[in-house]
Amino acid sequence: QVQLVESGGGLVQAGGSLRLSCAASGIIYSINTMGWYRQAPGKQRELVAVMTSGGSTNYADSVKGRFTISRDNAKNTVYLQMSSLKPEDTADYYCNFQGRVGFPPKTGDYWGQGTQVTVSS
Repeated sequence: QVQLVESGGGLVQAGGSLRLSCAASGIIYSINTMGWYRQAPGKQRELVAVMTSGGSTNYADSVKGRFTISRDNAKNTVYLQMSSLKPEDTADYYCNFQGRVGFPPKTGDYWGQGTQVTVSS
């Protein structure tokens, strides 16, 4: 009933930049928080950045000042601009949103399929 399609991952050298995009489609009534999480090999999934519908943001300490989250509410799309990338940023990145979707309407937590980001040293 709802799909999240991510794009923008890839291989980049340390110090480089990437921009991730995630578009939600389907029967969507409202989206509250949209965000990005990541999971490195052998580690737990962790929050990278989130943004509420009102524009409030929260970033992991490890990415503050380097990553910027933004969203286009009209397009149900969230972006993650990543700059000054480090090898430790290497992970699978997942977009997430919390919202009300589908028929009958249901409030829940929805995830993309993940996009790989690899930062070489």
